[in-house]
Amino acid sequence: MCDACGCSDISQAHNHDHAHTHSHDHHQRQIELGTDVLKKNNELAAQNRAFFDRKGLFVLNLISSPGAGKTSVIESLAAHFGDTLAVIEGDLQTRRDAERVIRAGSRAYQIETHGACHLDAHSIAHAAEHLDFDGCRILCIENVGNLVCPAGYELGEHEKAAILSIPEGDDKILKYPALFHRITMLLINKIDLAPHIEFDTQKAINECKSLNRAFTTFPVSAKTGEGMDKFFDYLSQKAEQRGKHE
Repeated sequence: MCDACGCSDISQAHNHDHAHTHSHDHHQRQIELGTDVLKKNNELAAQNRAFFDRKGLFVLNLISSPGAGKTSVIESLAAHFGDTLAVIEGDLQTRRDAERVIRAGSRAYQIETHGACHLDAHSIAHAAEHLDFDGCRILCIENVGNLVCPAGYELGEHEKAAILSIPEGDDKILKYPALFHRITMLLINKIDLAPHIEFDTQKAINECKSLNRAFTTFPVSAKTGEGMDKFFDYLSQKAEQRGKHE
């Protein structure tokens, strides 16, 4: 269950054959109060991270509310990085976002959660089985649109990024502290709309700093491309560092 809202785990509902090596059982069971409900997920996340490290991948977990521009940002990444980028998409239904990423130039795999409000490490392990990582340097995971539940689930990523868009307002960070105190990147998207919408960028950054001192801010517009070059460069540097650890 989710540590934020008590929703069902995505891994509780899967029903399929698979050849992956991580261990788990498929039987639902009652969990006693006091048990770390995320322990199993964190164990699987560590296995995922070890797998990604062996592949020399830099893995980014991208989280935002619906409509903040996650997929548009990833489309820009796909157009820039091409086949050196792989993407795992998370949505309740449809393959639309994966299809958008593939059209933009990168390989992608879609996870349909069928109601679950976040991805978990188990679902990422299965998605990774369906992707060919030869030639890839970066794996971007687009989490389900939600500022609450995805925050508590490690997936095996190296860094966690949040997107806050100008139309959402500059007051969201302190309302959703569980996410913003965990991130290493803050993307402020849709800055092309700043002349038309009241949004205090410095206020948003300062409020994030009150929760978290270790993040990098990227004001960007996925639509116009403004600010995206600095984001591309940052990811390239991170990917180069991970590649040296392979």
